[in-house]
Amino acid sequence: MSDAAKQGRFDTIRVGDALPERRFKPDNVQSMLYNAVLWNGHRIHFDEPYAKEVEGYPGLVIAGPLLGDWLNQCVEEWLGEDGRLASIEYSNRIATYIGETLYSAGVVTACRAETAEVELDVVIRNEAGEVVAPGRAVARFHRS
Repeated sequence: MSDAAKQGRFDTIRVGDALPERRFKPDNVQSMLYNAVLWNGHRIHFDEPYAKEVEGYPGLVIAGPLLGDWLNQCVEEWLGEDGRLASIEYSNRIATYIGETLYSAGVVTACRAETAEVELDVVIRNEAGEVVAPGRAVARFHRS
């Protein structure tokens, strides 16, 4: 795609535009592999009896950084080759558990023509529609 076409995509973006929703249903294997890569040995992520009986959780807890990675992916997939993620911040507000279906989404909240940047509100929601991880991101489109 030419630089002019890329700049053209930025020009079509409006405040209120939604990013495509993504669906996730992590299982024990994904959780184990993810936490192994992070060297995260907290037992609430892989030892269900410990998570339930000692920590009091209803099941295995999904690692918070995985939610952040899904928010990154939500923005990156929306951008495609047209730009890059300039910054992102998020916070985990509600614990999530293996077996739950989670959804990532986002919405454009501001467009800055002078820098070809968009500000986004991004979010992970659980099956009940509760926001479990709200965040904000800035995406920068390539300029011609």
